[in-house]
Amino acid sequence: MSGDPTLERIARGNALALCAAGSWTARFAPMLERMVADAEKLSGTRPNIFIDVSQVSRLDTFGAWLIERLRRSLTHGGVEAEIAGLSDNYSSLVDEVRRVKAEPVVDADRVTITGMLEQIGRAVAGIGGTLIGLIDMLGAVLSATAHVIIRPRGFRLTSTIHHLEQVCWRAVPIVVLITFLIGCIISQQGIFHFRKFGADIFVVDMLGVLVLREIGVLLVAIMVAGRSGSAYTAELGSMKMREEIDALRTMGFDPIEVLILPRMLALVLALPILAFLGAMAALYGGGLVAWLYGGVEPEAFLLRLRDAISIDHFVVGMIKAPVMAAVIGIVACVEGLSVQGSAESLGQHTTSSVVKGIFFVIVMDGVFAIFFASIGM
Repeated sequence: MSGDPTLERIARGNALALCAAGSWTARFAPMLERMVADAEKLSGTRPNIFIDVSQVSRLDTFGAWLIERLRRSLTHGGVEAEIAGLSDNYSSLVDEVRRVKAEPVVDADRVTITGMLEQIGRAVAGIGGTLIGLIDMLGAVLSATAHVIIRPRGFRLTSTIHHLEQVCWRAVPIVVLITFLIGCIISQQGIFHFRKFGADIFVVDMLGVLVLREIGVLLVAIMVAGRSGSAYTAELGSMKMREEIDALRTMGFDPIEVLILPRMLALVLALPILAFLGAMAALYGGGLVAWLYGGVEPEAFLLRLRDAISIDHFVVGMIKAPVMAAVIGIVACVEGLSVQGSAESLGQHTTSSVVKGIFFVIVMDGVFAIFFASIGM
């Protein structure tokens, strides 16, 4: 029989025979899926069930897997369903499919101590793998930087300028707008609460220190991680999926030097500039609200700001910026190069890049706070 596939049920006493015939190939996938799904409902209805495939005219891997799936589904109560009439041409194919082990069904509702320990262990191993990947990428970037310093002709200036435009120039409007609004909010809330004690003018001290030292650079770094870090991961991940990175290696180019170093340098240069512009916008917004809402004249605001802050506050913020930029770039590039060949993997690593970038930025801010406090800055 060489026509459409069929699966007939023939009762033989207490036994049941399922007679397969026709072409069991991927061409008839929908029909075969329906027939096998109906036959799987017979599990446990008879003590003995045979699958007769002697009349199967054509069989490929898809059909062999369906027959094996049917056999496994019909196996019930220690009685194993048997496949009969298998020709020599297809026996090796079915045997090969049979070696594929079915994944054990995991009861998601069952919580055990072993399962919890396993999850903790996998999480710790994942953290260790992430740290190793970041250190490895840092070493590769430093090595590529040393190579460029030794051979300046290998530096890709055009690529660096292009990424600097994307990361810095095109990010100025959104960074200035958000920091301006944050400065307005900080000033309004400070005046609202300080007014209860008749200390409206001290909002200038709070605004200056917070913006120049902590909130300004931290907020800009978080925006850059969400905007530019995710873009780096998506770009590198797309290149990885299209095997463009492997093509660069084949042509004798170092992907770290060609793709990652210009992006890292652009980010390290851009974040201090954006942090400075953001701090100025936040101070301007805070001063505007202090004038309109709190009645603090601009001249008084500037005089108090000059007395409240020192150059140390500005230096602290500018020191943090390039280090945070390097952390964001390394995380983004590691996640981009970890993308596998699917759109789902690209989306997961892009999301992971943003989350990890923001996390490490906040951690670095805490480390800097402890360090500068210990040296009296």
